[in-house]
Amino acid sequence: MSDLKRTPLRDFHATHGGRLVDFAGWEMPVQYRSILEEHKAVRRTAGLFDVSHMGEVDVRGPEAARFLNHLVTNDVAKLFPGRVLYSPMCYPEGGVVDDLLIYMRGADDFFLCINAGNIEKDLAWIRGQAAAFNVTITDRCADYALLAVQGPRAAAIVQSLTGAKLGLVKYYHFSEATVAGIHCLASRTGYTGEDGFELYHAAAEAVALATALLAAGQPHGLELAGLGARDSLRLEAGYPLYGHEITAEVSPLTAGLGWTVKLDKGADFVGRAALVAEKQAGSARKIVFFKTGDRRIVRAETPVLDLAGATVGRVVSGTLSPMLNEAIGSALVATAAAAQPMLVDIRGTKLNLQLVKPPFVELKKTSA
Repeated sequence: MSDLKRTPLRDFHATHGGRLVDFAGWEMPVQYRSILEEHKAVRRTAGLFDVSHMGEVDVRGPEAARFLNHLVTNDVAKLFPGRVLYSPMCYPEGGVVDDLLIYMRGADDFFLCINAGNIEKDLAWIRGQAAAFNVTITDRCADYALLAVQGPRAAAIVQSLTGAKLGLVKYYHFSEATVAGIHCLASRTGYTGEDGFELYHAAAEAVALATALLAAGQPHGLELAGLGARDSLRLEAGYPLYGHEITAEVSPLTAGLGWTVKLDKGADFVGRAALVAEKQAGSARKIVFFKTGDRRIVRAETPVLDLAGATVGRVVSGTLSPMLNEAIGSALVATAAAAQPMLVDIRGTKLNLQLVKPPFVELKKTSA
């Protein structure tokens, strides 16, 4: 894996028993002790994730807000300093380029977090769209490391290492904070469905911060957690993953992310005409979430069938829910078929899909 990109914590992971794999061109830990135990720790106590492979981009200039409102489907005008916005950005045809977080630091100063596997594509897209605006786009990916502490005890763990009043930071807000002596942008966001903080900080400080968080968290039951648990947690929470529930061919409306598409926000945006047409006509396909009552995992690309055996869609994500002890997943299916019974065939065994409105488990947010 010598040609893979590495985060500043690669050797930290190896030292702590992380099993390293290729993820989107990065050498990342898929697990430490056990995906099952790491997942349960995040739901019951806390988990510590290295997500330094994610990309960071500065968007600055007098037209920064106007540009971003043109770039994404959600309404950037609702932001204020200290607020975070989740949004897809779309192609003109309505498919998704990527989903991202937008941080507003000031009237002309924004910060984006983009997906690791899309960094080069996203930067090229953003720069191309920015050409008509008075903005400066700066790639900050190499400057930052990013640690996520997630779970019911996460806020208390981070609070023990800072004098900042983290309880004042609401969900999808952020604040500057010194954590274990290290300057961080502390964001009350995450990808697990649990409370917690994502801590952006200088790449050179990553090992020191991770070591301090691990030590502070151990009395609380914190576990190091890898990409395996991150994926099963996000699927239990019903969160989309680019390349699965959203793609260049799957629009936010098809994916059930209509709440992020502000067709009437008072600004035209890339993909708006296609999304208006899709909303008026109704989406021909839709993403659904399901469980099976069985422990056999339903893998991505498994055909989804109707009772007559006709293919009506395909599974896009599948895993075993450690909390439910049964298979869960998501599928892209014909909208009309979703109103009727559907099933999958797992090596000759037909399993009925029980549609679920996520999250699959009760999620409890806890303040610091």
